Amino acid sequence: MNIAALIPAYQEERHIAEVVERTRQYLPRVLVVDDGSRDATNALARQAGAEVLLNAMNLGKGASLFRGLTHLFATGAEAVVCLDADGQHAPEEIPRFLELAPTADLVVGNRMANSAGMPWVRLMTNRFTSRVISLLAGVAVPDTQCGFRLVSQTAWKAVTLTTRNYDFEGEMVVAMGRQGLRITAVPVSTIYNDEKSSISPVVDTIRFFRMAWRLWRTRPVKC
Repeated sequence: MNIAALIPAYQEERHIAEVVERTRQYLPRVLVVDDGSRDATNALARQAGAEVLLNAMNLGKGASLFRGLTHLFATGAEAVVCLDADGQHAPEEIPRFLELAPTADLVVGNRMANSAGMPWVRLMTNRFTSRVISLLAGVAVPDTQCGFRLVSQTAWKAVTLTTRNYDFEGEMVVAMGRQGLRITAVPVSTIYNDEKSSISPVVDTIRFFRMAWRLWRTRPVKC
């Protein structure tokens, strides 16, 4: 299969070159969507061998994922592996996703089987949101917040996603689950470093509940 890698990045000059180089050992085509960074993220990603799309301003992770996925599928990719730019996803685990690519439409990383390195608050939040998203999707996905995932072209073309922030990844699971697409999970490592999270506890929590309420109101009605 023609599979590419997508890395959304914002202010990631410390890690982006290493993440790109390690990713290219498994997937030669790597696209970085620089979400309006003011540092050297753009230049370092290019030097490491990535193709780069540059957002004129900071639009949010979901917007960067949407732009990158749209671009890659429009230019020949049959599936895309998404991973973060800050080193929290190990590129060495990409083969786990590639193994499932022929038989799955969406493969989501699962950190819950080995969550020892995850902060307690993040662990509780992920468990709660994963239960809500799984309920809305109609399929059990143990770690719906994990951005380490593989998306097939078939799945991407089957859904319409409207969110553009961190809730984008949850909406993707719900939309694809409701379409009856093949969703599975694969164990991945739990890696946390000293980077400050870009997630806003208040704003992104409000966005999550707004999205969940909207998706609950539009859930399929069983006859």
